[in-house]
Amino acid sequence: MSSTAAAQNAIAAALIAELENEGATTRKVLERVTPETFGWKPHDKSMSMSALASHVAEMHSWAVSTVKDSEIDFAKFDYKPFEPKTTEELVQLFEKNYNSAIEALKGASDEIWSEPWSLKNGDVTYFTMPKIAVMRSMVLNHIVHHRGQLSVYLRENNIPVPAMYGPSADEGSM
Repeated sequence: MSSTAAAQNAIAAALIAELENEGATTRKVLERVTPETFGWKPHDKSMSMSALASHVAEMHSWAVSTVKDSEIDFAKFDYKPFEPKTTEELVQLFEKNYNSAIEALKGASDEIWSEPWSLKNGDVTYFTMPKIAVMRSMVLNHIVHHRGQLSVYLRENNIPVPAMYGPSADEGSM
């Protein structure tokens, strides 16, 4: 990327750096989810391990929509949650969505981040925010939130929790 292009994509460059850092941690967590624990959930109202892990892997694709679209309207598509059969399938979904997110961000100029983006379900608008707020809150913070939940699921199943922002009880160093 030339210095002129980098200057015009400073926001995207910062978001890519953050996504790369968080992505490495997310990959480590997803790699530890085992098919034997896919059906486990801590409470009747909670998602299963498989559903939560799939959600974390899928959310990376939301970065693409944030960059390229002006909304997601649930009424316009038939969502079918991903149901992995193996850990490898789960990690492959993450890799596909993660790589698509990085590519979408690489082409995002600073100007697009102030454009409005909405989450809708037909006539109901849940929110409209600038794309930068969507990227930070609905995409990145949301991924980190659910990845944190997933780390608790790992702990409850005696699966070693990887180091994230520092050492974990299972890994003394990063």
